[in-house]
Amino acid sequence: MAAGERALSQRELNRALLARQLLLERSKAPLPRALERIAGIQAQYAPSMYIGLWSRLDGFERDALTRALERRSVVQGTLMRVTIHLVSARDYWPFAIAIGPERRELWLRPSHRDEIGAREMAALARRLRTRLGGGTMTRAEIQELAGDATRTNGVGMWVDLVRVPPSGTWERRRADLYAPASDWVERDEIDRVDALERIVRAYLRGFGPSTPAEIADWAGLVPTTVAAALGRLELRRFRAEDGAELVDLPRAPLPDPETPAPVRFLPTWDASLLVHARRAQILPEEHRPRVFSTKTPQSVPTFLVDGAVAGTWRCEKGKVLLDPFERLSAATRRELDAEAERLAAFHA
Repeated sequence: MAAGERALSQRELNRALLARQLLLERSKAPLPRALERIAGIQAQYAPSMYIGLWSRLDGFERDALTRALERRSVVQGTLMRVTIHLVSARDYWPFAIAIGPERRELWLRPSHRDEIGAREMAALARRLRTRLGGGTMTRAEIQELAGDATRTNGVGMWVDLVRVPPSGTWERRRADLYAPASDWVERDEIDRVDALERIVRAYLRGFGPSTPAEIADWAGLVPTTVAAALGRLELRRFRAEDGAELVDLPRAPLPDPETPAPVRFLPTWDASLLVHARRAQILPEEHRPRVFSTKTPQSVPTFLVDGAVAGTWRCEKGKVLLDPFERLSAATRRELDAEAERLAAFHA
């Protein structure tokens, strides 16, 4: 270990990630700023982003997110790892510019797309831009233009599209209405070098301290690209229990490892459970097969006790029902039941 390099325990990393994901204490920040603090939120299933924000923001109401989408202060787009994310309007273009080239390469890589080349997809993107004009198109209309589902899924790698309301909301969950991002969100003329620094900072602000490989995994970037961006930043450096070097932003929160962690309910696809965040053990490895599997690749809704997944939940007939993985103390059960009642009221 280099002189002066501090070692961080797994519990310290757990509390750091919980704090940065606003899961230690609900935030009063405005919705766009909160999304910037947590590096966006996954939104493949529209209710997930509402529930994820409810667990993170003090007094959050469903209408607040729907209104923000309508006012364009937040947007949904296919971004990191070619998955749908909800981000602030201010973060959209830096993220899209940072990941654009590698996102296209990632899409072209699978063997079943060998017959589809970048030139064909660029030509399809030009036709789509012309057809869209300044308006919107449904997925069905885009597929009619593209010719098949594969090209429909891929054309968004060449022309930046956002999912626009009323689709992709709690009220209309299917996110199948698209608009050109250049018409929906004011274009940020940031260059790619600066955009890469921005997305790396965003990750560390929301998930750090981390290894460069973990940043690359979350963003869908190659490690050398992330390493170059890190080389331009002022960083703190730590060591994990396994000796891995961790990087972080100066003055980013590192709570006391004994900080109490309240119970929290997480939706499907919550990024704090994905493999890039494994080191913090919010999802203990012995429970990972019960949350992610070939039968449930989208994960299942979970709840946290003392900063770690302790079971799953579901909403049925107006009630939130719990399925703990192990026996819970009476005090923990009371805390969970109270939070479940509040979540049921949010669902209603």
